[in-house]
Amino acid sequence: MIEMISLGGLTPKVFLRDYWQKQPLLIRDALPGFKGLLTRDALISLAYSEEAQSRLVVQRNGRWQLKHGPLNDRDFARLPEKQWTLLVQDVNHFLPSARELLSKFRFIPHARLDDLMVSYAPKGGGIGPHFDSYDVFLLQGLGARRWQISAQLDDAFIEDAPLRILKNFYPEQEWVLEAGDMLYLPPKYAHNGIAEDDCMTYSIGFRAPSHEELMTQFLVFLQDRVSAPGRYADPDLQLQSHPSVLSPAMLSQVRAILNKIKWNQNDVEDFLGIYLSEPKPHVFFEQPEKPVTLRDFVRSVREKGLELDLKSRMLCRRDKFFINGEIFTGSVETCRLLTELADDYELASTGNIDKATGEILYQWYLNGYVKQKI
Repeated sequence: MIEMISLGGLTPKVFLRDYWQKQPLLIRDALPGFKGLLTRDALISLAYSEEAQSRLVVQRNGRWQLKHGPLNDRDFARLPEKQWTLLVQDVNHFLPSARELLSKFRFIPHARLDDLMVSYAPKGGGIGPHFDSYDVFLLQGLGARRWQISAQLDDAFIEDAPLRILKNFYPEQEWVLEAGDMLYLPPKYAHNGIAEDDCMTYSIGFRAPSHEELMTQFLVFLQDRVSAPGRYADPDLQLQSHPSVLSPAMLSQVRAILNKIKWNQNDVEDFLGIYLSEPKPHVFFEQPEKPVTLRDFVRSVREKGLELDLKSRMLCRRDKFFINGEIFTGSVETCRLLTELADDYELASTGNIDKATGEILYQWYLNGYVKQKI
């Protein structure tokens, strides 16, 4: 049983009712004894990788500078002693312990979870006061960070800054978070984090796509499912005095054609499962160099179980399973096993796997979506 993060004595149900997307919550000792998952040097090493998304933010003489990774030794050699920050996204793609940390937030559906971002800053480091458009839990690891927050509506930004830094920030509350402390912030709550000393902060972020993005991506999804026989025709075409004018007849016919675009609940389910499980553009999966046979793979899963690759995203809905932008369906037994895999990111030794489930899991193994347990 995975132990959930402490919510300061609140049950997940009460937290969701009273705080989620409503108001901030400071939680002391949310994860007692937590010192972090990796060192400063290990985080810098990740920032060198082309597979990681990283940013280096520096404040010099009151001006902000931003560089996107992959970074290198020269980037860090030129840094001042204070007032800079390194941020690395998707750390859960590289560290099993990072995914374990995310599992402690399972009271929020996987469909809403985005990633674990880790930041390092020496004394005075930060990225300036800003808004986020999504919920975030800010868990302190190494060192201490001072957080200032505000419910202000003023969202004017500094015009020439490379980041969306608030021009006018009016802090209303302020705390210093130490190792294991956590701050929850709902969307559009202004906040500013300043390192008190060498510190690392673990940001658990959640997805909040805009309505425009959802609409756009749904239309892209529908284009492969639309079937409308016929072609525009106008056998009763009338002579026009102005050939450049769009005629009422043409507009009426095209409107009638477009009204044929239909979708149902099943289309929405499939779209949402595909869209929310789709890997980010920079994510690639490594296929096994010397794959075992189907028979040996199934035997291994029966005896030892298996786990999702750290980069895999998996969701489910009734008898459908969405993994990395693909759809699969299965029997009652398949659903039982794959729901366990989707919930826990791993499948314990099963003792028995039916043929259909074994074939699905084996295809995922060949794709690099799941890994055998050793």
